[in-house]
Amino acid sequence: MELCNDPPQPEVQPSLIEYPDRVPPQDHGAAGTRPRAIRRRDRHPACADFDPATVELRASKKKKYLSVTCVIRATSREQLDALYRELCDHPQVVMVL
Repeated sequence: MELCNDPPQPEVQPSLIEYPDRVPPQDHGAAGTRPRAIRRRDRHPACADFDPATVELRASKKKKYLSVTCVIRATSREQLDALYRELCDHPQVVMVL
């Protein structure tokens, strides 16, 4: 009789970031829908010291998309991963870097 084994878990790679550190998450979405996404980031627990002066908006060449970048202070990998997951799950966000 063969025993079922749990599937192998992916190995967690060490972080290249030394925490705490300032990091600039960047998300991309359709132009015209971004202000709500920025306000949502402003209220995220990972962005407790969010500074609106660090927000940078860039339109795509044909003005169809807009990227939003702002610098946050990340205190742990878990915090940064949670922010990236939430940004990825946002319906107005197409891509997160």
